[in-house]
This record gives sequence, C-alpha cells and structure tokens, in this order.
Amino acid sequence: MDKLAVIAIGGNSLIKDGNRITTEDHYKACLETAQDVADLIRYGYKIVLTHGNGPQVGFVLRQCEIARDEIPMLPLDSCVSNTQGGIGYLLQLAFDNVFKKVGVKKTVATIITQVVVSKDDPAFKNPTKPIGSFMEARKAILHQREEGWQIIEDSGRGYRRVVPSPMPKEIIEIEAIKALLEKDILVIAVGGGGIPVYKDEKGILKGVEAVIDKDYASCLLAKELKADYFLISTGVEKVSINFKRPNERRLDSMTVSEAKKYVSEGHFAAGSMLPKINALVDFVSSTGNVGIITDPDNISNAIENRAGTWILP
Repeated sequence: MDKLAVIAIGGNSLIKDGNRITTEDHYKACLETAQDVADLIRYGYKIVLTHGNGPQVGFVLRQCEIARDEIPMLPLDSCVSNTQGGIGYLLQLAFDNVFKKVGVKKTVATIITQVVVSKDDPAFKNPTKPIGSFMEARKAILHQREEGWQIIEDSGRGYRRVVPSPMPKEIIEIEAIKALLEKDILVIAVGGGGIPVYKDEKGILKGVEAVIDKDYASCLLAKELKADYFLISTGVEKVSINFKRPNERRLDSMTVSEAKKYVSEGHFAAGSMLPKINALVDFVSSTGNVGIITDPDNISNAIENRAGTWILP
C-alpha cells in the first residue's frame, strides 16, 4: 500500500491521570499509542508521528523553578528540545517492544526538530499562550523582574507565564525526515510543535522563547511530505456541532466548505477544537487529501474509515 499518514497525538494523551505522571505512567500511555499505530503498519501504511508536550514542558519548567538557586533556568526552546528527546525515547521504547511482540520488523527514530518562525510574527507583540505552573504574586513578580517573563492572572487561580505562539514557516530537518521515510523507518518528529527558531539577517538560526502549536506544525509537515492522511488525535471520537447542547450532532465527515461554515458559526472553541479544524482544513485545501479527527483509541479505525470525522475537499 505504502500510503503515508502523519498522526498528531496530544501531550495530554500521554497523561491518563493527573495524579499519575511518572515516567512509567508516560511509558504505559506510549505503549497504548504504539499498539494502535502498529496495526496500521501491519496494514502497509508508512507513519510519521508527531506529539504535543504542554504538560511535559510544564514539568521541566517546574523542575527548573525548584532548582533555580543552584542551576540556571533553561530557556523555553531548550525545554522543548528536552521534551522532544524524552517523549521520543519513551515512544521508541514502546514501539520497539510492540513490534517485537507482533512480529513487525521496523526501526523507529526520533528527529529533534527545529521549526522556523518569523520574528515579525504578531504573536511576539501579544503573548497569549499560558505555560508552566500557577504562581503566587510574589513569585510571579520575581520571575518578571529577574527573567523578564510576561505574566497574567489566570481566572482567579493564580499567576502564569505567557509566551508567544507564532505560526510555523519552515521545518529545518525536513530532508532528514524524508530520507528516513525512504528507508521505511517510522519517524517521530516536530515534537511539541518543534523547537522554535528564527533566522537572523545572515541566515543564522537562533532559538526563541515561544511555543508553536503542534497542530499547525504537524500540518506544515504533512503538506511538505504530501501525506495521504493527516490525523489529529484529541479527546473525542468524532467532531460535533452544537457541542454539549440538546441539538448536538456528531459528524462522520464534512467538506472543507462545510468546515469553514461551522467555524464562522462559532461551533469550535478557540482553545481546543478550532486550531485542529483550521490545521486540517489547511492540509486538505492544499493537498486534496484526507484530514481526520478522532480519539487515541480509534486512530487505526479512523484511517480505515471506521471511526472519527473525515474532512474532505
């Protein structure tokens, strides 16, 4: 078959329970993902897996805060790179073990991925993406003064750091990803939306304090690879309009024009489903191929058109 699917899983899907956040808990969640994706590989699909890292970056930042009197704080781009490596390792371990169990002979590789953003992106003038843990006012002022953090008060729950979330423009390691796919290697890439970097006047890459939306970065990757399918895994099996209302309707499929109509009518929340719909619409409009939304348990079924919501040209 040799059809290519780019599959984006959320960072929250790797934490099944907020009280169970150990490395072993993360590994068990990775194992569930690997078992479902392994079925697709047995069917003959090539896979590129991307993932979120919101909670995991929060953990790294919290560790830095606790140790800040002894160890310098890590810049945000380094936190993203740390989570790419850490999550990539657990996914590789899970896939290697699942492949041995089901008799699949395939190598898995994580690419630590840099993604170029524009320094002129409006997001840098209006940071809105909350990251890290909640803080009391005294600690928030300390970070603001010593690290230059921008802080907001978050719904009466405390203070949080906010950072820019610029749009992705270019994937630096795209040729390495393509080369691995040509060797039939399962690739894990663009973790957490990629490490945000920009190019200075001489074209030199520099890391930047920002967070890239992993759905938009995964969309860019899927377009660059000309994937047959771009699937985003989220908390629901199908997309709904009139969500949580008496007239809620779950959708088996929708066209790009229907999706845009639903967006204009306000059916999708800005902080959850909207960026996923926008990313999938962009992919389908650009490639003419299939976009899919479903939950982690139905990844394989959705690509086989037995679950999920398909977005079509």
